Amino acid sequence: MSLSKRTISVIVGGAIVVALGVTTAIAGPAIYRDLIVGPADDAPSLEAESLAPGTIDEDALAGEWTVSDGSFAGYRVDEVLNGTDVTVTGRTEDVTGTVTTTDTEVTAASITVDVASIATDSGSRDAYFRDTAMRVSEHPTATFELTTPIGGGGAPLDTTATVSGTGVLTLAGVSNEVTVEMTAAIDGGTIRVAGQIPVTFSDYGVTAPSLGFVQVEETGFVEFLLVLSPGPRT
Repeated sequence: MSLSKRTISVIVGGAIVVALGVTTAIAGPAIYRDLIVGPADDAPSLEAESLAPGTIDEDALAGEWTVSDGSFAGYRVDEVLNGTDVTVTGRTEDVTGTVTTTDTEVTAASITVDVASIATDSGSRDAYFRDTAMRVSEHPTATFELTTPIGGGGAPLDTTATVSGTGVLTLAGVSNEVTVEMTAAIDGGTIRVAGQIPVTFSDYGVTAPSLGFVQVEETGFVEFLLVLSPGPRT
């Protein structure tokens, strides 16, 4: 029996479709994780070797510090696709705020993040995050307000210090008291502060989406890196 070129093309094409279907069923989650989503951004951190030598004198620490260029904030969540964990990070550099210090303490901090500008690698995910999860038309910003002073712990100016702060985090119009672990260090003439705040979405009236084949975990992190530039001295 002879086969026409058209018949051979149909058979070969069908075989390729079947092979691709089998491959997707077996490796689909890994392909989604590694090729479609891609690697997540690293968690904010301060590496001593990447910091410039400090130029801030100890007697110049007291005063008001302003969130400046190089700062960012966002979120980190895990998605589960057919048993495969996929970490997703969203980021924005649209962060404003001030931090007030004495020689030995952080006495006040007020940080505001433009939620609508937080972006991942997926436009559809970002649209759901903005319009459904965070309802940015009603609540365009997220905020953190420090409620308890933070002691410096006596760390030398040329080292990275780890501190804990308590404050009120407001997401999607809902406020909760939170505790955040942070690292801080002087970088040239600025102070850098990096940290993560663990959150449970339901505490803020946010329902983690389930798309059938993709399930978002109920918990995640708000994370940030702040670059603080000196303002008025006290």
